[in-house]
Amino acid sequence: MNRIHSHMQEVNWIGKLADLKEEHYRNTLLVTALMDLLIEKGVMTRGELETRMTELDRIMTPDPTYPIS
Repeated sequence: MNRIHSHMQEVNWIGKLADLKEEHYRNTLLVTALMDLLIEKGVMTRGELETRMTELDRIMTPDPTYPIS
């Protein structure tokens, strides 16, 4: 009985992973559309966007010298 339960858990996890993949795709599509519109309307340039992305990546990446930050 444990083995059947384990298989059902695996099927459930696969389903959840598929849902996450779809959600990730939709979020990527939304962000890309928003970026394109902001650039197209002259609200920001691609360079400004890349600079901001670099800054945010630096802030969000943990410092290896302080692993618990």
